[in-house]
Formats: sequence, C-alpha cells, structure tokens
Amino acid sequence: MIGRISTLVFVFLGFTAAARGAVEPSATALFEVFGVPITNSMVTGWAVSVLFIVVLALLIGKPGIIPTKGQAVFESVLEALRGIFEPIVGKKAFPVAFPLLATFFLFILFHNWMGLIPGVGTVGWGHDVDGHFVITRPLIRPHTTDFNSTIALALISFGAWAIIVLKYAGPRVILWDLFGNKADKKETPVWLYPILSLVFLVVGFIEVFSILIRPFTLSVRLFGNIYGGENLMHGTGFLFVFYFMELLVGLIQALVFTLLTSVYIGLICNHGDDHEEGHAAEAHH
Repeated sequence: MIGRISTLVFVFLGFTAAARGAVEPSATALFEVFGVPITNSMVTGWAVSVLFIVVLALLIGKPGIIPTKGQAVFESVLEALRGIFEPIVGKKAFPVAFPLLATFFLFILFHNWMGLIPGVGTVGWGHDVDGHFVITRPLIRPHTTDFNSTIALALISFGAWAIIVLKYAGPRVILWDLFGNKADKKETPVWLYPILSLVFLVVGFIEVFSILIRPFTLSVRLFGNIYGGENLMHGTGFLFVFYFMELLVGLIQALVFTLLTSVYIGLICNHGDDHEEGHAAEAHH
C-alpha cells in the first residue's frame, strides 16, 4: 500500500530505477507563481547560481593589490580566458564582451557539471512500479539539460552580439561585411567585378539566414550534449568511469558555446584592428 502512494523520497546513486532509466526531455513543474510554472531546472539554476556567487565572494573576499590565494586563483582563470577570447573578439569590443563571455563560460560549466553531483535526478517524488521505486518528478535537474534554459542562453548571446556589433562596428560595416564585394577592383577584370558583386549579394542573404538560426544551433548543441550525457549517466547506473568523460564533455561544451559567441562578435568587430595597428606603427616611425 505504501509503495503505491506517491511520496517524496531522498535517494542517491543507484538506489532507484530512476537512476537506471531515461531522463524526461522536458523539465518538471514543481509549483506555480502567479500562474507561471516553476520547473526543477529553473530552481536548480537559481540555487546553483546563488551558491556560485556566495562561494566566489567568500573565495575572493575584499580584492586587494596583494591578492589572497582565492583572488589569485580566480584572476588566473580570468587571465587564461582573456588569452583565449581577446584575439578572437578584437581589442575594440573586448572590454565590453569579456564580462559576458567569462560569465557564460563559468555559468554553463558549473551547470553542466551539476548532473555529476550525487542525488541530482534521483531525488524527488515518485511511486512504486513492479517492485521498484521510480522517480517521476525529480526535484533537482541540471539547468542545461532543459532546452528552455539553453535557448534562453542562446537568445542572450544573440542579443548581446547584436548590441556589441552595432556599437563597435556600426550598420555600415555590418552591411559591407554581409553584402559588400570583397574583391579588389583594381586587380579584378572589369567584366568579372559585377558578377562577383551579385555572388557576394547572394552569399550575404545566406549569411543572414545563418545568423538568424544561430540561437537554435547554439541551444541545440548545448542541450543535446548535456542531456545525452545525463541520460548516459542514468542509463548506466552512474558508473564511475563515465564521470571523467562527462567532466570533459561539460568543459568542452561550455568552451564551445562561449567560443562561438566570441567568434560571432569577432567576425565583424575584429575587422580593421591590424589595419589600425599598422597605421599607428607607421605614424610612430
């Protein structure tokens, strides 16, 4: 009788059939606020974000000229990320883009690794099925295993890209980058130049389409890899050997999402940096 009654239980690795079954594609609504469903992935995302901020504040403390060990570690991480992103984004847009990129990387990384914590996905409401207790409403779900979460991250990335490129490149540079004839008119035959202009125009419309679907491709890539990894962990009963693989996948996917965002910015904003540096060097000499 007790086994048939839905109840809240706290179970950990391998103790339930839920640990060996598939993860539901959609997040579970835990409660509603003013008619808006609050899902387990949303609650987990908020909780992990608050925890990360608190830990970071305790780790760094009050920043000083002579850094503490915690401050030195965090600054080392930021320097490493700066070395990756600055050449891609370009010096002009980097001061504005870097806080966004660093936040994206750290946020996605820690949420990707959430599924490796004991109890995630195996804590919640459930009932007995054929002698096994099955979790039907997990209380905790990694934020990036919910497609709604990854599409939200991708839309933020797309919106930030639009703001940054408009500010640091401008509409004229954007239009030329999309539709302009990149061939050198002096070195191109007269009869060929108009044909190339038409080709670049067609390619520009294709590029516009690829830009518009970026939020979808970014979100699907992140969701598919992390959701697939979560299913793998549950399907194999959380075998320890897969922890190392999922640690690597979580890191790679956080880096891929952030790198693609930086590449999208740099494709337009990084134009002319070398040109300007060359003029500056000539003026100096």
